Amino acid sequence: MSNATTERPVESPTAKATSEFTRKSSLKIRLRSSMQQLMALASLIVLVILFGILNPLFLTPSNLSDILLSTVVIGLLALGATFVIITGGIDLSVGTGMSLTSVMVGVTLTYMGLPLAFGVIAGILAGALMGLVNGVLVSYLRIPSFIATLAMMMVAQGLALVISGTKPIYFNDTPGFSNLALGKSIPGLIIPNAVFVFFIAAVIAGVVLSKTLIGRYTYSIGSNEKATALSGIDVRRWKMWIYMLAGSFTGLAGVIIASRLNSAQPGQGTGYELQAIAAVVIGGTSLQGGKGSIAGTVIGALIMSVLTSGLRIINVPQEWQSVAIGGVILLAVYVDMLRRRDTSEGR
Repeated sequence: MSNATTERPVESPTAKATSEFTRKSSLKIRLRSSMQQLMALASLIVLVILFGILNPLFLTPSNLSDILLSTVVIGLLALGATFVIITGGIDLSVGTGMSLTSVMVGVTLTYMGLPLAFGVIAGILAGALMGLVNGVLVSYLRIPSFIATLAMMMVAQGLALVISGTKPIYFNDTPGFSNLALGKSIPGLIIPNAVFVFFIAAVIAGVVLSKTLIGRYTYSIGSNEKATALSGIDVRRWKMWIYMLAGSFTGLAGVIIASRLNSAQPGQGTGYELQAIAAVVIGGTSLQGGKGSIAGTVIGALIMSVLTSGLRIINVPQEWQSVAIGGVILLAVYVDMLRRRDTSEGR
């Protein structure tokens, strides 16, 4: 029997140092991400306790259920926006796009008289189509995402008004449609179906972002788009799919808000895009791309809803509510800038 042994190649000191540096950098990034989520969660808990002390009615089951319900639409829009923002882009069309998709649900169910399932599918597909157009504009025509989605915001707003005839579309002749959002599937619970839809969508988005190819490419494009392209990945094609995926969540939000109101309101979406982006940033996703999580976005959406409900329940005037929420958005963006600065200096 031969005593000869296979010699392993000796790793050079430089390679060892590089490998160790990469490992430590990756660990540091993961720790920072976890800390950001914990800080956002701690902020949410503090807000709940604070408003509960200021007004005990805040902690009543009915009010907490209302907070969860008010989180759903902003949260769904924020889920899609998370993918786009992680790539380093922005989507300003989600608010009016949601109105357009709700109108398409109205056209399908009320004007065409098709079954409920067709209306839901029509809404989601309308959102996906809008996202696809955004993706083509950004990826293939090289239009900056801010300009492309700003134009789409105006187009969607106009189309929603044209298709609906500038009038709301009501779903009084569609039995069960309002139950999609306001119905209660679990006996004894006051939590409406829309909340479960949101959390199921969040789980799906989290799995897609962390466990699938499109999720990995989302982070890669946001971290370094040129390096991603040089590695052989068709960045333009994947960005188009990412925008299309984000649009699907916009479509779902349109279905839910139409169900909640039992009507499609063509002019209601303006301003939702800013709240959705704020929820994403508050949850720790960087506006410069490459970093973010679905869990953080869910927490950010809850913070927005808790803040709005809490200010309302302690009788803060509407104008000062807007000031407070604007201040929170500025603070979140500034904290994101500090995080990026620390990351750059730590390299």
